[in-house]
Amino acid sequence: MVTTDLVSRARAGDSDAFRKLTEPHRRELQVHCYRMLGSLQDAEDALQETLLSAWQGLDGFEGRASLRTWLYRIATNRCLNARRSASRRSAKEWDMPAVEPPEPTGFGEIPWLEPYPDALLDKATDVGPEARYAQTESMSLAFVTALQVLPPRQLAVLLLRDVLGFHAGEVADMLDTTLDSVNSALKRARSTVQRSDSREPAPAPESPTERALVSEFVRAYESGDVDALVALLTTDIFVSMPPIPLEYRGIDVVSRLFAGIFGSGRRVELVPTRANGQPAFGAYLRAVTGIRHGSGLFVLTLAGDRICAFTRFDSSVLPWFGLPLSLPAR
Repeated sequence: MVTTDLVSRARAGDSDAFRKLTEPHRRELQVHCYRMLGSLQDAEDALQETLLSAWQGLDGFEGRASLRTWLYRIATNRCLNARRSASRRSAKEWDMPAVEPPEPTGFGEIPWLEPYPDALLDKATDVGPEARYAQTESMSLAFVTALQVLPPRQLAVLLLRDVLGFHAGEVADMLDTTLDSVNSALKRARSTVQRSDSREPAPAPESPTERALVSEFVRAYESGDVDALVALLTTDIFVSMPPIPLEYRGIDVVSRLFAGIFGSGRRVELVPTRANGQPAFGAYLRAVTGIRHGSGLFVLTLAGDRICAFTRFDSSVLPWFGLPLSLPAR
């Protein structure tokens, strides 16, 4: 009855009633848009478009499905439109002038990838009984990256079915397609994502294993100890740095990469945070002036008691994590 009253008031032009209707779903819709687009900035744009479309089209909400389902339908289709757009962020050049990087083993195809602050995650997001992924798993950088290479329709179906737990019939209605089409797209998407994520599980967040590994990483990285750092990595360690497209896979080439960085005299101080359910750090470059300027955000992907992936993002994302762009001299 409360929802019906709010809908009636919102249809009459009451913006406060509309806000009360949609605010409980705002954060989970942003997370959904982020999974679809891989970019927090793009997700926020898609969320705003979703809310505007819902406000303008509220007369089209017939109540046959829940308001939440109706909002997810709008958000999903806004994101599908964005995925088809050519205006995605472009790659950047290598930005450490004193360091000559080794020849990369590959080039990333997703320069728009951005981290998502754990502080924004809604732990109380409601999912249906058919959801197959826990929230932490479905927000990991590896999972979000794998989603970006899926065809748009497969991506939408996988998220709506396996992450959010909507029934196949609901998904077919959301995407204006058939049940057979949904089931076929889901089968193909599951096959692709499962092939891309076969590593050992990560330790539980804030567990003794995670804390010990993170502590050793900080000690090794801040001191520029290549040997100690390499000892923490898996043999197939993967390093990426969007929006810079260079990628490095394998302990040998990654060792050379870090040896070059540390050998140049670059030293950073690491300020802990969390991104995508994973340990992360604001990295601040030490300078003779004493002021430490932000040089990026590091996100660690863990497998067992080792680090299997290291992702470095541009320093522009630091404010999203409540971190300053520079630290004052001490």
